[in-house]
Amino acid sequence: MNPFVYESPRFRVADHLKKLTAVLLLVWLFKGYLGIERYNRYMVYAIIALIFAFELLSVGKWIGVTITGILLALAKASLWTSVFLYFGGWLGMPSDLHRLAGRAFAYAVVLGIAGFLVGRVEEKHLKWKVEKKAYEFKGANFGDVMLRGDGKAYPVKFGSRRIGWVIDGRVEVEADTPLGKIRKTLSSPVALWGEMPVGRKTRADEDFVRSVSKLINPDRLYRNRKSVSTIDLGIIKIYDGEDFEYIKLPFIEIIDTPHGEEMKIGPFRIHEGNPKKPDGMVTIKELRNGFQLTRVGDRLKIQTDEYSIEVDGDRVVYKSGNESLSLGETVSLRSTDVSVSVGRGRAKIRIEDVVISAKDGIVRIRAGGRTHTIENGDAYRLVMRKAKEIVEEQSTELIDGLGIDRTKLGRRVKELLDELTAYLG
Repeated sequence: MNPFVYESPRFRVADHLKKLTAVLLLVWLFKGYLGIERYNRYMVYAIIALIFAFELLSVGKWIGVTITGILLALAKASLWTSVFLYFGGWLGMPSDLHRLAGRAFAYAVVLGIAGFLVGRVEEKHLKWKVEKKAYEFKGANFGDVMLRGDGKAYPVKFGSRRIGWVIDGRVEVEADTPLGKIRKTLSSPVALWGEMPVGRKTRADEDFVRSVSKLINPDRLYRNRKSVSTIDLGIIKIYDGEDFEYIKLPFIEIIDTPHGEEMKIGPFRIHEGNPKKPDGMVTIKELRNGFQLTRVGDRLKIQTDEYSIEVDGDRVVYKSGNESLSLGETVSLRSTDVSVSVGRGRAKIRIEDVVISAKDGIVRIRAGGRTHTIENGDAYRLVMRKAKEIVEEQSTELIDGLGIDRTKLGRRVKELLDELTAYLG
């Protein structure tokens, strides 16, 4: 759990009451076996009271306490109550209470509509806002991601909830990856969506607050949504990565991984398989340039105007235009006219009209309109080794932004062809 995340005691109490409600509901279901049927009515009253209590205590977790939030909390509590009363009729609930299910549902509908109508009036007050408060910034540590520098940090709120900071000053970000440390000096102002430690309060620059408030705008920050796979606005978090998708909105959380899927809507969870829930999501973003770094759980993604890097454990995926590099169990290098891949007992090299493949101890070569087959273990191991060396050699220049060196790649492929001729006929 992120040590810098602050949660109000009210929300912690609400969470405990949810758990207590679940326990009491379980006890009520087995009341006959436990010999406490005489307390049936009182347990039903207690469960309903707890439902309303934890819903009302949860008001304002995302956008602050509003009339809309209170009405919708009452609507949700009425809805859960109607469901409990309706199905409880077949589980030993007193008949007079069971008959109140319809009335509870009617209250849920009326309160929900009222919340929607009031919400349309309150909507204009719910927006991203940079506060006219400043605190000393001396850097922050997020495990494999570090922020260094100094300056001032200004809180960003949505409604009454603090969802991030804007930093004015000298900022450098450093991230540990399997490719080594990636460092980038960022241009002020820099937004951090998440929590971080700050120093004592200092004098705020009102001109800076006015100018940066215009930059905290979803339409401006993510104008070209089609090319953006990661969106972070504090209360809206979307991460679309390699074999992984994470979406977090107020009251909704969705996780989709190769190990399974999970959807959380309010207090309810629906899951299939065993997906690993990420431990928070933190984003560092330049507000005037294209750099954005996002860490979600043990995943890391860096996006700029020129390239993107995604790290998942020992796996790294780099993309820049039509060039891509993947390092992990399988390593690969791809472009429009070039592809090299090796892993899981097979390798393939393609450049212009030359194709060299190795699989199951057999090497096949297609060059100059002719095809050759080599059934030799040494030749097979040679292609596997050389293919991996080519990817690793090209990866350094690719990460440095120089792109694929086709001259060097062509020379390496020619050297490999020359070595393979020794195994022909």
